[in-house]
Amino acid sequence: MKQIIATKNAPSAVGPYVQGIKAGNTVYVSGQLGIDVALGKLPDTLEAQAHASMKNLGAILKEAGASYGDIVKTTIFLQDMNDFGKVNEIYKSYFTDGFPARSCVEIGKLPLGGLVEVECVAVIDD
Repeated sequence: MKQIIATKNAPSAVGPYVQGIKAGNTVYVSGQLGIDVALGKLPDTLEAQAHASMKNLGAILKEAGASYGDIVKTTIFLQDMNDFGKVNEIYKSYFTDGFPARSCVEIGKLPLGGLVEVECVAVIDD
């Protein structure tokens, strides 16, 4: 059985998809742009967008009963691979018990002109 995960503590979807889906003990979080929920828009800097992306992931995970420590796989989409090092520094600050598997790719363009987007899969221990 699957359950749609939705929280006001993360931005609404900008297309025909949901913030997340919980299927059994697995949580699939849709790609999160770096939209600052309090501002309702993308901040100007890459660093602020990267933090917002990770915070948005965290809010959706929390709504599903999970946390960063439950993440088993992430994918990071970058507008510019030259930002890889900066995003890595921010990304790693959200993990305390080791890192999940990860892919990071440069893409042509992100929705709303975003600079970074992060998606993940988490598994909640029974």
